[in-house]
Amino acid sequence: MIPLIISLCVFFLIIVPLFMMFLTAVIVYRKLLVRTNENCWKRECSDKDEEQQEMFRIGMKWAEENKQYQKSLKINNDNLDLYGEYFDFGNDKTVIILGGRMESCLYGFYFAKPYQELGYNILTVDGRAHGLSQGKYNNVGLKEYDDIIKWAELLKNEHHNKSVILHGICLGAATSTYAISSRNDLFDALITEGMFINFRTMLIERFKERKKPLFPYISLIIFFIKRHAKKSPDKMSPINMMPKVENPVLFLYSKKDIYSKPENNQALVDACKADKELHYFNEGRHSHIRINNTEEYDETIKNFIKEKVWKK
Repeated sequence: MIPLIISLCVFFLIIVPLFMMFLTAVIVYRKLLVRTNENCWKRECSDKDEEQQEMFRIGMKWAEENKQYQKSLKINNDNLDLYGEYFDFGNDKTVIILGGRMESCLYGFYFAKPYQELGYNILTVDGRAHGLSQGKYNNVGLKEYDDIIKWAELLKNEHHNKSVILHGICLGAATSTYAISSRNDLFDALITEGMFINFRTMLIERFKERKKPLFPYISLIIFFIKRHAKKSPDKMSPINMMPKVENPVLFLYSKKDIYSKPENNQALVDACKADKELHYFNEGRHSHIRINNTEEYDETIKNFIKEKVWKK
């Protein structure tokens, strides 16, 4: 009788709680990083937030005004069909714009104007499991960076581009860093907004904001990412890849960003051995800098490209 009671106590006091924690971590991981149905992460605004809705409307208006230059492109990488929208203004240089988690290529339209004014073509892409692209998992850039390399090769080999630069927001910034650090020969510059030092840190800040417990959920989610991506987000991270970037980098941050903290941002800048520039804006939450500082944002990018990229 006593052994049975002990076994039941162990089961209900240890096994059941551990199982429930594991199950909760699976649910959170699937919500954050898995395309669970065909309606998930489609080509639409990802957030009901009024400010983000306005960004989406402005971007779609820009696309409508330039639709005569627009063409849909497709690549296949890792046995996945991946799609993007290319605005060919007849130039020999292009910027690839990468949004964050849950964002399709339509989100990138909002950031296109300063590059168009500089004489760049625009390519915005649906990442794996986003928009029209195939895939189930968001691998936090650990696989997606190779897709960006393939997009750049397409631009240079089939669309007569001599220069390709990257503009990444949040997770898109991390993905861009992995791409350029792997193939400095393909890209001429990197512009980042709100980039984190590693995904674990971003996840921790997100959990803290929502007052959710960190243990054991953070480590379990990192484990799931590693399992599907076949790479560790702790090892392959912006802070670790940044020293390998050889071309100019522009770091854009908001002073009101609760995810990208100043000490971490400075660590990223310090890790960068290339020609670089750091610019802080007074307004705007994470990924919402431009809409709160439009003129300053656009001029910062233009000045950086003129001074750091065109003159290098």
